[in-house]
Amino acid sequence: MKTLIKLLFTALAVILLCYLLPGAAVTSFFTAFIVAIVLALLRLIIKPILVILTLPITIVTFGIFLLFINAVIILMADYFVGGFSVDGIWWALIFSLLLSLFQSVLFALIKEE
Repeated sequence: MKTLIKLLFTALAVILLCYLLPGAAVTSFFTAFIVAIVLALLRLIIKPILVILTLPITIVTFGIFLLFINAVIILMADYFVGGFSVDGIWWALIFSLLLSLFQSVLFALIKEE
């Protein structure tokens, strides 16, 4: 049940960010929910692979390169989900930073058992 609530919160954050950022757009709440699912799957499957492949540059940049990996994940979601678009790597970087911030705030509302 917590997973579904987290997906709904992520979809809400995606809609809010697309409303706030001129470089991002989503067509409906259903599309935002699909984006939330795709982001969760990409973070589960693709992100660990990218982190391992870019480990040397991540170490050299003291972890800052992980922000660009998150932006690439957002751009991959843009590619896979019709009705969701982000206009370039810089908008994806801003989108991923704000999405992480919103998720932190919203997920704090869910009590741990």
